[in-house]
Amino acid sequence: MKQVQLVLIIFVFLLVGCTQRAGSKEGTGALLGATAGAVLGSNVGQGKGNVVAIAIGTLAGALFGQEIGRSLDRADRIAMGQNAQYSLEHTRSNETTHWNNPDSGNSGSMTPTRTYQQSGQYCREYRQEVMVAGKKQNAYGTACRQPDGSWIIRN
Repeated sequence: MKQVQLVLIIFVFLLVGCTQRAGSKEGTGALLGATAGAVLGSNVGQGKGNVVAIAIGTLAGALFGQEIGRSLDRADRIAMGQNAQYSLEHTRSNETTHWNNPDSGNSGSMTPTRTYQQSGQYCREYRQEVMVAGKKQNAYGTACRQPDGSWIIRN
């Protein structure tokens, strides 16, 4: 377990360093993607296989997040965030909501896939698709409702 934590800490520090050099959209996207990838990777394998899965998940998530961060402008991120909040709060599992920015041509969708309670807090797993410059990118994650009613992606 300590090896896994060490690997995660090293990757996060490396990505934070990249955030300083890259544009803020790219760096932020890479960091968020890497975190999500590490979490997903931590659920795969045992022992050394788990460490490898975390490393691969971290790198893949960083690349995915960096690409989306590079390509989405502020209006895209606002539309995507508003759609995510609405979808997580108001739609049934397996119902899809969509967003579109006619100025950039970028679009996406979110589909909550499962709702559950954890420590008295509502959480939802989701599937997200983002279409940037004609290229489709998919992501999966979990978000939990905060006391103020907003939804935060859980690591």
